[in-house]
Amino acid sequence: MEKVPMTSAGNKMLQEELKQRTTVERPSIVDAIAEARAHGDLSENAEYHAAKEAQGHNEGRIQELEDKLSRAEVIDVSKLSGDVVKFGATVSLIDEDTEEEKRYMIVGDVESDVKQNKVSISSPISRALIGKSVGDSVEVAAPGGAHSYEIVEVKFI
Repeated sequence: MEKVPMTSAGNKMLQEELKQRTTVERPSIVDAIAEARAHGDLSENAEYHAAKEAQGHNEGRIQELEDKLSRAEVIDVSKLSGDVVKFGATVSLIDEDTEEEKRYMIVGDVESDVKQNKVSISSPISRALIGKSVGDSVEVAAPGGAHSYEIVEVKFI
């Protein structure tokens, strides 16, 4: 059974979604199915079919969340330290071509969000950064072409 690495914040986020889906959405969908059944003939009842589809989607997501949480390897980033990039690190980079500074936090697959500068541990940029230190240059093969970055700071927040 493969472990799923995640931060404590990512674990909490998944637990909250699971609670929402089981305590709020599941009963709501059951009520919608019961109401649609009351309308009679199920073969041509669009409300019934929509509610059953929503139920299938919700139950599938619940199973997925339970699986990830059961295999979670929660890593407390606040207890990590050092100057080598590893899971949980917040890394400041300078693009060697444009001199633009970027900052990324390396997190688990389930909690990655590029809009919040959280990149998955399995992403190309994370794989290039893991094991490197401040002052190192890394080459990242991205869909838009290769980029070179210099690591200027490694923090564990």
